[in-house]
Amino acid sequence: MKKHTTGIHHITAIVGHPQENVDFYAGVLGLRIVKKTVNFDDPETYHLYFGNEGGEPGTIITFFPWPAAYKGRVGDGQVGVTTYAVPVGAMNFWKKRLAKFDISYTENTRFGEIYLQFDDPHGLQLEIVEREGGTKNRWTFGDITADVAIKGFGGAVLYSSNPEETVKTLVEVMGLETVGHEGELIRLQATASIGNIIDVKMMPGNRGTMGVGTVHHIAWRAIDDEDHKAWQRYAMDKGQHVTDIKNRNYFNAIYFREAGDILFEIATDPPGFAHDETPETMGSHLKLPIQYEEYRDRLEMSLVPIKVRELD
Repeated sequence: MKKHTTGIHHITAIVGHPQENVDFYAGVLGLRIVKKTVNFDDPETYHLYFGNEGGEPGTIITFFPWPAAYKGRVGDGQVGVTTYAVPVGAMNFWKKRLAKFDISYTENTRFGEIYLQFDDPHGLQLEIVEREGGTKNRWTFGDITADVAIKGFGGAVLYSSNPEETVKTLVEVMGLETVGHEGELIRLQATASIGNIIDVKMMPGNRGTMGVGTVHHIAWRAIDDEDHKAWQRYAMDKGQHVTDIKNRNYFNAIYFREAGDILFEIATDPPGFAHDETPETMGSHLKLPIQYEEYRDRLEMSLVPIKVRELD
């Protein structure tokens, strides 16, 4: 039986100074910081999660901020562009908001949609598109109201070192459907109302290098733990080299690098980000996995202090 992911669960990227990261994604883009924790493999580094009011799958972008890390290069083997969806009619607000913060942008049309394209302070390539799908984000911040707030991911543009094989994996393993061709792009679609559109650039370019300003991996959704185990078996049967299941506290995860060199993760929707905080207090305190709790005092001393600041 063929499996189908409903869409993107989260996207994880590498950035520079954590306060600059918080200022941009919370202060400028108006996303909610839904979890402040640490990198499980490098606990003296934050792992910051931003999303909509409820921290729902399809809205979550996560970051490893390394202030002194080297700059990466966006290229093949990576998510090249991360797309955010806003309500229809919100584009003029976002043009004015980016201009207010001296963020340069360009407008481009793709598959009949207008995209507002810009970079974050550390070089991640972002874009905003108006979409009907997805529920409004009720998290309001500064001048951003629910009528214009980012709803979650519109999708992503993938840069692959082997585009034909990446498309094959998206269709035959992840269960997306090819819905269009335009220029050097193939468009695929999943079934969710948010985080569901993937464009694959079919002309390989320069190989990307991991570092500040690049996406580390893209994660796809699994319904629950049982579905997740089925995904592990299914992907293995399809010839992917899949990891063991990793407990990430807020979801379980498996990983494989597809033939175009992009790191794919499959993550469970539950338990979500409110299981160790209340929905009202998510993101307000540093939460540590149990194996690091005994080192809390030392870690809190070593981590750069951050705070969400209203910049309007």
